[in-house]
Amino acid sequence: MILLWNLSILTRPDILPWLIGSPLILVALLLLVWQQRQYVRLKSEILQLAKVKRHSIEYELVVKTMRLSVWRIDVPTMSVTFETDYRDNSDNLTPPPGTPMEHVYNLILPEYADKVRQGINELATNRIDNFHEQYRVRQTYSSDSYWEESYATVDRRDLNGMPLTIVGTAVRIDKQKQIEDALMEALYHAEESDRLKSAFLANISHEVRTPLNAIVGFSEVLTLAQDNEERQQLIKMIKQNNDHLLRLFNDMVRMSRLEAHGSEGVKKEHFALQKLFEEVKDMYEATSQETGVTVVVQMDDPAKEIFTDRDRLREILNQYLNNALKFTSAGTVTMGYTTMAQATRVWVKDTGIGIPQEKCNEHLFDRFVKVDDFIAGTGLGLSICRSMAMNVGATVGVESEEGKGSCFWVDLPEKV
Repeated sequence: MILLWNLSILTRPDILPWLIGSPLILVALLLLVWQQRQYVRLKSEILQLAKVKRHSIEYELVVKTMRLSVWRIDVPTMSVTFETDYRDNSDNLTPPPGTPMEHVYNLILPEYADKVRQGINELATNRIDNFHEQYRVRQTYSSDSYWEESYATVDRRDLNGMPLTIVGTAVRIDKQKQIEDALMEALYHAEESDRLKSAFLANISHEVRTPLNAIVGFSEVLTLAQDNEERQQLIKMIKQNNDHLLRLFNDMVRMSRLEAHGSEGVKKEHFALQKLFEEVKDMYEATSQETGVTVVVQMDDPAKEIFTDRDRLREILNQYLNNALKFTSAGTVTMGYTTMAQATRVWVKDTGIGIPQEKCNEHLFDRFVKVDDFIAGTGLGLSICRSMAMNVGATVGVESEEGKGSCFWVDLPEKV
């Protein structure tokens, strides 16, 4: 009776749908939970993939921004593979995948190859942890070379801790090296300027003090001199020291002006050499009569013209003639020119004492260099000549034989 009663209840119209639907609802709930878990798992995987992709994009961005190449060395085979290469220019060394390292070492200039080979081998044999080197590499399409800087470290190791893979980067550093060279050049010039300043002060104090002492001393003696001949001799010596002091200050002004303005104000023009020679000769006519040394102009072609700065060439000739007359006690001083392939050489020859062979070089044109320290002079004249010649693209030089005379010249390039 109880069983029949229970069956009757289960078959009631209001109970039967619930009885049939409950398992379906349970199954649906289970499916819903499973789908939710699947959704969470898929979401996690998607986020992880997105993170990996983002890291890959960031990596590529860094490599591209730094203009790096990334390479890997397989240690067992000692072969290299370049993964990416964002370096500047198209002449970089980018060997094909699996290239033996010895081939790479052969493309590095010999003076750097051994050091790079040693560093990579020490990294591959676990003797060092990191590699860093700067070196020059031959360009792919020319005989030139470029600067490169590499960093490397171990990527994977075996069970014994020995390296299996080395990962590294390379970057072009030509601009960096140019900046370094410019800084070193600036440092050298700064040190040289400091040295020249000290030398200038030491020399100029001596050069100024010598004529000043003479002027002061002779002036005091002049007031005590009774004999007219003695007074005239003292006046002459005072005048000579005045002239020496004036030349010293004029040379200093010229040198300062050349350093400050350099090639500014250069005015090149066509003009006849003979007329310039005659002008310079006339300036030394009085000196020539006093010393007995004849100034001569030698011209194969009186109509010869050149193209350069006339005032600077005249100043160079003045300095050359002044030195020639100073060191020539008898004979002649000759001005002339020689036509060469790409230039015209304007020269001044004398028959004076000449210059010793060990002093007859380019250092003779440095500041405060004097052939004979016992002969009055500032030691700036030839340096001024070289500076003026450089301003017009010319060069200076000297040929001399001791006891027979000297020839100072300036090579003026032909007009382009």
